[in-house]
Amino acid sequence: MFWAMLDPFDPESFIVTADIHIVGIQPRIERTLELPAKLNFAQFHEVLQAAFGWTDSHLHRFDVCGLTIGAPEFDDGDAYGARTFEASEVRMQDLSFPYGEDASLHVLYVYDYGDDWHHQIVLRRRLREPNVSYPRCAGGVRAGPPEDVGGYSGYADFLEAWLDTGHEEHKAVRRWAGRKFEPERFDLEGTNKAIIKAMRAAKGSYRFRHIRSH
Repeated sequence: MFWAMLDPFDPESFIVTADIHIVGIQPRIERTLELPAKLNFAQFHEVLQAAFGWTDSHLHRFDVCGLTIGAPEFDDGDAYGARTFEASEVRMQDLSFPYGEDASLHVLYVYDYGDDWHHQIVLRRRLREPNVSYPRCAGGVRAGPPEDVGGYSGYADFLEAWLDTGHEEHKAVRRWAGRKFEPERFDLEGTNKAIIKAMRAAKGSYRFRHIRSH
């Protein structure tokens, strides 16, 4: 009955699923997110930060169909005059998905230009479910790396020391990462609580803008 009531031309009838993994790490660190059609890319950034346990301590950008989307106030520009489009003005429902079975869009999310974490994102549209609040995380694999761990190679070195009790840096990295960190653990309930908190703090845009204005 619910499905029959959905209007196929109404963006509100659909959600966007996002299958995400951090490039260059094996076994993969993955998340599956379900996003409302009205979600903008500033909010998407906040959801991603919560989903992977990042702390929004560094710059970021989205590469979407050849366009850069993010926070223009941090864009220094380049010799070619590349423009950063305002993330709060681009919504999921603005994306043009190709036709066909399993039609999808591929998006790159880059976080922290020092550690240079690349997140490969595959977006798909599907009908929303009744009585479900979006956005939400539907699943995940492994914990996200700690902030400022040194990128892919730094994380590999970190894990080597973290796992080997005989390693000279074992105790130091355990203290640095904190007692709650467990690289193979993914907490779905905790992730969804973090997403709800981030969305409230974002207020439709970026959290840092609200913090900076006070």
